Amino acid sequence: MNARVLAVWCPDWPAVAAAVAADLPATRPVAVLHANRVVACSTQARAAGVRRGLRRREAQARCPELHVAQSDPERDARLFESVVAAVDEAVPGVEILRPGLLVLAARGASRYFGSEEAAAERLVDVVAAAGAECQIGTADELSTAVIAARHGELVPAGEGAQFLAPLPIAEIAAEPSLAAPDRGDLADLLRRLGLRTIGDFAALSPVDVTSRFGADAVLAHRAARAEPERPPSARALPPDLEVEQQFDPPIERVDAAAFAGRGLAERLHAKLSGAGVACTRLQVSANTGNGEQLTRVWRCAEPLTPEGTADRVRWQLDGWLTGRSEPRPTAGITVLRLEPVEVVAVGALQLGLWGGVGEEDERARRALTRVQGLLGGDAVRVGVHSGGRGPIERITLVSLGDELVPAADPAAPWPGRLPEPAPSTVLPNLPVVSLEDGSGVAVGVTERGEFTAPPTRLRWGSRTWGVQGWAGPWPVDERWWDTAAAQHAARVQVLLAESRALLLICVGGRWGVEGIYE
Repeated sequence: MNARVLAVWCPDWPAVAAAVAADLPATRPVAVLHANRVVACSTQARAAGVRRGLRRREAQARCPELHVAQSDPERDARLFESVVAAVDEAVPGVEILRPGLLVLAARGASRYFGSEEAAAERLVDVVAAAGAECQIGTADELSTAVIAARHGELVPAGEGAQFLAPLPIAEIAAEPSLAAPDRGDLADLLRRLGLRTIGDFAALSPVDVTSRFGADAVLAHRAARAEPERPPSARALPPDLEVEQQFDPPIERVDAAAFAGRGLAERLHAKLSGAGVACTRLQVSANTGNGEQLTRVWRCAEPLTPEGTADRVRWQLDGWLTGRSEPRPTAGITVLRLEPVEVVAVGALQLGLWGGVGEEDERARRALTRVQGLLGGDAVRVGVHSGGRGPIERITLVSLGDELVPAADPAAPWPGRLPEPAPSTVLPNLPVVSLEDGSGVAVGVTERGEFTAPPTRLRWGSRTWGVQGWAGPWPVDERWWDTAAAQHAARVQVLLAESRALLLICVGGRWGVEGIYE
């Protein structure tokens, strides 16, 4: 028999935490932003028309009294500690998936309170006493229980697949702590393939899913079928993986504890790398000068990187030392210990460019920041996916360190947009070429979006290639209402001899090379 799981979900937790931090009344609408877009909002904000994904200006236009706060995972984790402490006092053995969501074994809770229904009612009261609202879900499997909590359902034993079947396919990507970062793309692809519900996806053969999609799709398919996503312990724990550090004098400040926690995280991952494993469940423990023992377990969908471990240690220490948990520690921390509770093979984690795990981004950023300091702020730019019809327009270059805001919304409809695949090399200067028919006459594009004659060869400087095939033309008629800014153009993909493919654009009767496919 499977060990049943009970999930406690606090809706809109980032918005709730932001309101508590700002000491706002419960009736004030709140939105949390990241990269100038809404990532979470309160019930009052949704009632006024605020939705995830909206830009700040549009959200404030829909709700003028909206309180706007920036995304702050440390704030969310620090304030969630009081909820975790309250639940853990009622039912020991809590595991945190993320701030706002925790799970525990349903068997112990139901035995103590008499039934799962009684346990759910009691935990709702416990969380309410801690100053938050929550929904409870139970099921045989972890992901099913989390989805059930989002619907406030207690799923009977053995009925997980029936519960999931009618739900929209987007539900498999609704919880980021249980999915890979690109799970949303998978859900969108499945929807476009005609699989509208989780049941439609579950009905596919596991062999078909494995052969046509990636590893995360296999995990999502097992979750859709309410099958075990992974065993309780994916791999036997090698000995002596835990790390600890003693402090004299005791640490009482959050910044000092976080600094020590980062060093401890690096030591832990050095041991994990040596053993050929990666951590998926981490226990953070601390002893205080008065003999108090503090322990929390963090569970993750993907193996932890050193940065991910350090973040969770910092969040947990922040919650303990700021007194958000009850009772507050009466003395500073004398011992800090990190212990992996569950591990997987190291192959589950992509190794970094310099041999470490999760280090390459930080090292590359430091190098680029150094170049930026030598050459100026605009010398180093990063690309941001933007909206547009051509490949040049669909990338916005932003100076390193600036807010990653695209020039145009990529989610907006763009009639006439170049179809996939995009060229691997984009040429902003548009080198001029000549597209000709069999008689050497230049080929153009009519107002109806058709070639004036079938193209047979292309001249680029001193070289000439035969045209073996093409796709298009795709006419573009932009800003037709503005005579000064209007642009009439047409794009075409051409396949040349020697397996070379180009993206051409015709503007004013002249052809230029906009991209190269390799």
